[in-house]
Amino acid sequence: MVYMQFAKDSFFLALQQRLAGLNPLRVVTANAATVPAVLVSENLPPSSAEPQANAFYIEWGTAKVVAGHAGDAALMSVACVISYYSLGTVPSMVDRGRVLGELDNELLGMCQPPHTEKMDYTQAPAADLGTSVFWDQPAFEEATTSGVEDNTSAYQGRATRRAMYEQAYQDGRVERRAQLTVFFFSEVTLL
Repeated sequence: MVYMQFAKDSFFLALQQRLAGLNPLRVVTANAATVPAVLVSENLPPSSAEPQANAFYIEWGTAKVVAGHAGDAALMSVACVISYYSLGTVPSMVDRGRVLGELDNELLGMCQPPHTEKMDYTQAPAADLGTSVFWDQPAFEEATTSGVEDNTSAYQGRATRRAMYEQAYQDGRVERRAQLTVFFFSEVTLL
């Protein structure tokens, strides 16, 4: 659905531009270009390497029409998860939690204000579509770790985590996922 893509692109580019203003040093190389460290998983080639440390990855979920709104245009919502992890900045990795906290703060900063203009980026220059994309505040999940800490956490009876992810990564990373919902008006008119 091309109309949903306009909202997704607008949200992504707003976060990427805001990160560039908050922390211009938080960059990654993707597709041979250095960009602010906000990427959309579905836009990366399937052959992409594993996610990079200290970068934000947007994953889109279910979209639906929001019931009970007034007007002719459909108010839509799409679930969004933003995930990131850190290995720290020193060989001993003892600062992983501190770096994760910095990433948490940057995500909160990128999400303010919780709206942006909806743009059509399929043309140059981009065209303003006359409506906005807006979202709720991120809901942060408990930070999880992989590696040695898994045995300790399991012993202490912590919450069940995503086993496949943790089996794939045993490098001592500390990760976080934040969930939010993105809202936008569709260009499709409801009858």
